[in-house]
Amino acid sequence: MMTPTSSGIEMARSILFRASGYLILWLVLFGDDPSDLAVGALAAGAATWLSLWLLPPGDIRLRLLPLLRFALRFLGQSIVAGADVARRALAPALPLNPGFVTYPVRSAAGVRRNTFTTLMSLLPGTVPVGEDRDGVLVIHCLDTRQPVAAQLAAEEAMLIQVIGGPDLG
Repeated sequence: MMTPTSSGIEMARSILFRASGYLILWLVLFGDDPSDLAVGALAAGAATWLSLWLLPPGDIRLRLLPLLRFALRFLGQSIVAGADVARRALAPALPLNPGFVTYPVRSAAGVRRNTFTTLMSLLPGTVPVGEDRDGVLVIHCLDTRQPVAAQLAAEEAMLIQVIGGPDLG
């Protein structure tokens, strides 16, 4: 008797999760009119196939409780940082010290690092601009006197808890 391989189970789980998500998105956007469900199912199938081709299932597993903590922290920091950027923009007397800082990212190149840099770019006042020759991230920030690297280290540690990474074995 044949038993399914773990990679087959992972692929099936990924297909089910993604297809369900795309179908739910279709229903939210277009409603549940029965005449549209066939088109929605086709669209969800096409989106699932494309997403599997662009981003095959890998070793990233979302952990829900850390994801919730991360989302709440990210939302709070975004509000505080956005208010700080607005305050600095509206009060020109406030000192700015724009420039570049470096951050030795722990996440390996690929999906994890791309996720981290994408989230980093969403925080007001910081924009990743690339890597130096040693693979260290270069970040443009509005005030280099702020503890940008320490904040990024905390963000990356939380992200590692959410999606796994070097610290979780």
